[in-house]
Amino acid sequence: MFQEVVSFFINYTFMGISLANWIFAGSLIVISFVLARTVIGFFLRRIGQQSAQPKAHLSQITVEVLSGTSNTLLLLASILIGVGVLDLPERWLGRVSSLWFVVAALQVGLWVNRALALALARYFRRHSTAETYQGSALATLSLWGAKVFLWVVVVLAMLSNVGVNITAFVASLGMGGIAVALAVQNILADVFASLSIAVDKPFEVGDFIVVGSLSGTVEHVGLKTTRIRSLGGEQIVMANAEMIGSTIQNYKRLRERRIVFDLALTYGCSAQQIREVPQRIEGIIRQQKLARFDRCHFRNFGSSALEFETVYIVLDPSYNVYMDVQQTINLAIVDAFAELGVTFAHPSRTVFIESVPTRNRLDSYATGGHEQTASHPDRTDH
Repeated sequence: MFQEVVSFFINYTFMGISLANWIFAGSLIVISFVLARTVIGFFLRRIGQQSAQPKAHLSQITVEVLSGTSNTLLLLASILIGVGVLDLPERWLGRVSSLWFVVAALQVGLWVNRALALALARYFRRHSTAETYQGSALATLSLWGAKVFLWVVVVLAMLSNVGVNITAFVASLGMGGIAVALAVQNILADVFASLSIAVDKPFEVGDFIVVGSLSGTVEHVGLKTTRIRSLGGEQIVMANAEMIGSTIQNYKRLRERRIVFDLALTYGCSAQQIREVPQRIEGIIRQQKLARFDRCHFRNFGSSALEFETVYIVLDPSYNVYMDVQQTINLAIVDAFAELGVTFAHPSRTVFIESVPTRNRLDSYATGGHEQTASHPDRTDH
């Protein structure tokens, strides 16, 4: 009976291969997959213990990379192991060997892809603030470029292994690349503008900037656009090329504010009052802890007022701090000028009349400009 069963498995064939060979290949597939998962799990546990230690950066990256092992590719590799023990024709054995390289190249590509992402993220985290490294244009471009280069190499290697002439393929890609570049030149302009932003760094994520009539805080710098959150709360999306072509004011890098403001007093001020006004203003500004006095001058005789110009520096870049300081100075100036007895001027015009016409001239103007002489009844003209 046993010999009959053995004979059945040996003699019965499916697709020209004995049933025993199929069973052996299937068993080898299962054993290979389980063994591979067991080995990877063992290494993950061992390296995971080391990665728990401080400054074990390499171990942490290794754990993350091995965690990205594809079960699908492991199963395909196990299937190839099982297929390798089958009594296949010669032409099928060549194809199986090519598939081995494809599976291995894809898995290595996945490992390297994750390793690049982790290494670049760690690098930019160390060289930037924790809040801004993820939105950095340089980080985005570096990761994108590294991944594109990696997968181009992997694909070309797989094509070369399966017998494709990659020299002609690369040449055709070059011609196609020129056509695509002409078709998407606007997009490429934005991509190169993002590279310029990454290298020159006119602004970074978190900076408050003003571009033309638009202003807000930079939220994200992408390959094509930059997203800005305005003071009103809405999100502004602007093309990188357009931003680079405009004048950008970066208020995040402001260290201190130079403030210039004017005052106008009426011409009724005396000379002594005019001399005291700059002194009073200087004293008021010097009392402010967050302000540094620069100058205050009687600048000009205006058309309707005496004009004074004052310059001081706010030592804090915050706009709210500047407004608080300016408000305190304004209120103190109002009190000081009330005490000094001077009056703020408002737009006005004074007209001086040199002389007033007499009654006879007014009557003459009313009759067309000719004077009339009254006749006397007792006067005889000859």
